[in-house]
Amino acid sequence: MVPAKKIHILRVSVAALMIGLFGSPHLAGAQAADAPEKTINGLNAKLLDTMKQAQSLGVQGRYQALAPVLSTTYDIPSMSRTAVGQSWETLQPNQKAAVTEAFGRMMIATYAKRFDGFSGETFEIAEITDRPPSDKMVKTRIVQSNGKPVAINYLMRKTGPQWKIVDVYLDGTISELASRRAEFTSILRSGGPDALIASLKKQGDRLLSGS
Repeated sequence: MVPAKKIHILRVSVAALMIGLFGSPHLAGAQAADAPEKTINGLNAKLLDTMKQAQSLGVQGRYQALAPVLSTTYDIPSMSRTAVGQSWETLQPNQKAAVTEAFGRMMIATYAKRFDGFSGETFEIAEITDRPPSDKMVKTRIVQSNGKPVAINYLMRKTGPQWKIVDVYLDGTISELASRRAEFTSILRSGGPDALIASLKKQGDRLLSGS
């Protein structure tokens, strides 16, 4: 096992936003193009930009702004399989595709709903650690204007040339996919795949309605 790797805390500033979105030739040696922190920096930059425009965009506008970045930052097909669990192999191809699409839409809608304003927050990457066999855990904080940090950790996996998020740990410890799996299992048992697809679509609709 490779020892945990510490990195310096990175506060998102105007310069950091530009680096996160476009990269910097000065970081070429220190931060590889496929480094997991590059993916998270890009995500955080887009979140901050969207938060600052939150009121003028509205929930639908925030969804449209965030969808392209979130769709490439998260490994939505892998997360859908994990959330469904063992029942995934019993689904038909069209059902797998529908679950993946509805799950991705619901997840992006959740971001659009929650990131609805800006009050001086900053995003920090605190540490990156190895997770066997080949994953990385990127530990981050959202520091509120009152100085109170909120921990959000990302489990990341190399998918082709890019590191992508495959799970999120809210408060640093609570697996989003583990929580979803319990919910999805219950729905699948009571109503089958069609009920799960309908539930995911309904959740997305509710979030995007602003309610």
